[in-house]
Amino acid sequence: MIDFLRGQIALLETEYVVLDVHGIGYRVFCPNPYVYGTKKDEIVTIYIHHHVREDAILLFGFSTREEQKLFRKLIEVSGIGPRVALGILSGGSPDHVVAAIHQENISFLIKLPGIGKKTAQRMILDLKDKLDGMGAPSLFDEAPVLSDAQEGNSGWPEAREGLKALGYTDTELDRVWLRLKDSVGPDEAVDSVMKKALKLLYAG
Repeated sequence: MIDFLRGQIALLETEYVVLDVHGIGYRVFCPNPYVYGTKKDEIVTIYIHHHVREDAILLFGFSTREEQKLFRKLIEVSGIGPRVALGILSGGSPDHVVAAIHQENISFLIKLPGIGKKTAQRMILDLKDKLDGMGAPSLFDEAPVLSDAQEGNSGWPEAREGLKALGYTDTELDRVWLRLKDSVGPDEAVDSVMKKALKLLYAG
């Protein structure tokens, strides 16, 4: 089984990258391929989950061991396949996902791509006692992972209204905020927040 690959980014797409490893191009599906957008001429390491099924051999890749480990835990949950697990990691950092499971924060989990209430409950039931040592323990004692205060202290609420006027749905905007919030400063201008959000929305 392949555990990691090291090479140069040869191609960047919305769902995957092609990694050139000594002249062989490996297609690797990633939670957010654009994290490699500034590293096209660099040697990068991508941690791999090598998934084999009857009709395909697929590579799923992660920028950290923590993401790789959480992905493998997620696909052990009934009803969560590799694509859904990848969507979960595209919508929330490992620290936040783990914290939400420990906190039994269903409202956070159902905002992740592909997760409904029953699946969120199953994630909590199956994984709460299996994630020891993962994530940041300090998160468990804080307010809910995606707090109203965190949204209100940035330009996001106003930017969100502007994006809704452009036709984006609440579901799309919730998912984008999960990916965006760590890069938005408390005093950041609304137009800057909108530009960042639109870049993620266009990327898919």
